[in-house]
Amino acid sequence: MITLRPAGERGHANHGWLDSFHSFSFADYYDPRHMGFGSLRVINEDRVQPGMGFGTHGHRDMEILSYVLDGALEHKDNMGTGSVIVPGDVQRMSAGRGVMHSEFNASRERDVHFLQIWIEPAQRGIAPSYEQANVPAAAKRGRLALIAGPQGSGAAVTIHQDARVYATLLDADERVVHDLAAGRRAYVHVARGRVHVNGVPLAHGDAARAEGEPTITLDRGDAAEILLFDLA
Repeated sequence: MITLRPAGERGHANHGWLDSFHSFSFADYYDPRHMGFGSLRVINEDRVQPGMGFGTHGHRDMEILSYVLDGALEHKDNMGTGSVIVPGDVQRMSAGRGVMHSEFNASRERDVHFLQIWIEPAQRGIAPSYEQANVPAAAKRGRLALIAGPQGSGAAVTIHQDARVYATLLDADERVVHDLAAGRRAYVHVARGRVHVNGVPLAHGDAARAEGEPTITLDRGDAAEILLFDLA
């Protein structure tokens, strides 16, 4: 069964410096129908104005992924990590038993547009850690690139959960098919463009929950960038 999550029904908060859409309940947005999906807890689509950002704040017991679509996002944390994340990069921060960090728009001229994703870990209280990798567009063009997954999965970055996150770029006649093992489910989020998911049309910001589907087929893409979550 495919259940559509329309972009226009997401939570929305505009703080001036930050324009954010929430696929699941987050901060002041609460919807008991959308508290998460399996271990997937947050997908926020954020746009941060030049020179602005999130001041130092803390997290615990969460796998946090940042996926930049446009611009550059500067990260600093109390583990001594400092980096700038640009399109093609995926960042993973395991908050574990506690981490403090900040995120800022590294540009003085253009917005940064990125997805912040939270996945609940399989184990609480682990040591906090950080990882960043670049996944070039060629690795995603017309195919699924495993950008995040558990230890030993071959993913670009490792998360502490039985979940796999894929990214793909699709246009025209490009098509990808992903098989789901028995008992697993999928969540598909359209980061930009348009695509069909098992025959259901989705546009930018839309998402689809797939339960009881043996395969996920993504096709008829139009400048599409898509994240696919394979979840227990």
